[in-house]
Amino acid sequence: MAPSTILIIDDEAGLRESLEETVRDLGYDAAMAASGRTGLDRLRGEAIDAVLLDLRLGGDMDGLAVLKAIRALPVPPPVTILTAYATAENTIEAIRLGAFDHLTKPIGRAELADNLTRMLALRAMEQTAPVAAEDAQLASRFTPIGLSEPMRMVQKAIGLAADSDTTVLVIGETGTGKELVARALHEYSRRKPEPFIAVNCAAIPSDLLESELFGHVKGAFTGASADRNGAFRDADGGTLFLDEIGDMPPAMQAKILRVLQDKIVTPVGGRPVQVDVRIVAATHRKLPERVAQGLFREDLYYRLNVLTIPLAPLRERLADIVPLAEHFLRLAARPGERPKRMTGALAAHLLSRPWPGNIRELKNAIDRAVVLARGDTLDVADMGDAGIETEPDVPPAGWLDGDLPTAVARLETEMIRRALQTCAGNRTEAARRLGINRQLLYTKIERYGLDAGEASGSMTGAVRNADSREIG
Repeated sequence: MAPSTILIIDDEAGLRESLEETVRDLGYDAAMAASGRTGLDRLRGEAIDAVLLDLRLGGDMDGLAVLKAIRALPVPPPVTILTAYATAENTIEAIRLGAFDHLTKPIGRAELADNLTRMLALRAMEQTAPVAAEDAQLASRFTPIGLSEPMRMVQKAIGLAADSDTTVLVIGETGTGKELVARALHEYSRRKPEPFIAVNCAAIPSDLLESELFGHVKGAFTGASADRNGAFRDADGGTLFLDEIGDMPPAMQAKILRVLQDKIVTPVGGRPVQVDVRIVAATHRKLPERVAQGLFREDLYYRLNVLTIPLAPLRERLADIVPLAEHFLRLAARPGERPKRMTGALAAHLLSRPWPGNIRELKNAIDRAVVLARGDTLDVADMGDAGIETEPDVPPAGWLDGDLPTAVARLETEMIRRALQTCAGNRTEAARRLGINRQLLYTKIERYGLDAGEASGSMTGAVRNADSREIG
């Protein structure tokens, strides 16, 4: 049997050739294209089994435009997007448009081998039907921010699930951004023009929750002076976000289960009404435990748990803390005003904090610091952390001197060294602990001149092998 053919579309000759060498070394044939249009021509005229597509192509077609054109072919091969500039927006959009995966350069040989194996397995199992993806203007203000590996997985899940009507359950600690994920699912979906309605099930008294969700007719009970639609009918055609559903009263759980099954709501005192609503639910509770305790219906749990998106706490997403803080600084700036900047000492301080309140706590801390700061630069003293026992270890003299990028580089170097020591040189585990992907860790080890063997206290050979080579 002839080897599978992988098409590499990249406008940088060096990267094309590097990928080609690795693809052939892995036992596949390689076809190359220096532009999107050339790649599309080859796809129409040759038997291509999978595509590696650069996101930032030069010319009149960028990677996403090429992806849309590939997905519109009668029998499109699986496509993996490659980029050195991964963002939440382009990750979600690429997955939403049908990309098989979205990888960050430089790409490790082992990761590329795994990716090609999975793409070709998909190709062997099924021939994908044509997909016509509409070009939508997506609201970045509803995009979950972060480039840590846990957040990248969330962004990919949003891209996969956005256009589906499947019920989604978002789980995570308080303050991790569950409503933001629900809004992103709505904003990146075909339901975007329709309403997004959010209801906090824990904040509404149990005797009012039924009316809040299903509505009522005039005179149905004392005080019902007019008809009310309720959240389900208000969200008709759009998305209904049921926050803290784990705290919903048991009697209400049975009624929600019926609505999820039949898509019919019955207003208090009224007649059944058909609704077309996509449900996204969220909770900080551990629902299996509540099911075992008899506090949550097992059948409702299984009905909600069709697709689960877990959100990691901020303490497990160190790579996201500084980008989030900078985002909140931009939000806090008045119109026409330049956002305040952080010192390296403040960045180190933020990274040392446990953040039990997660992203919500970080935002409040930055907002408070902006108010307290006298100048254009924020420092640790501006945080107003009186009474909070979160003092970091005192760094060596001069460790935080210089500008923010220099100080953050020192901090990253020390954190990477410590992670490698803790993990005995296992870079995959070190990357997981640091909240970044493995390829980014390799890049930073090289950038900062770290010897992985020295840092881990073990021989270099213990952590470096043929599969750790990088491509791109």
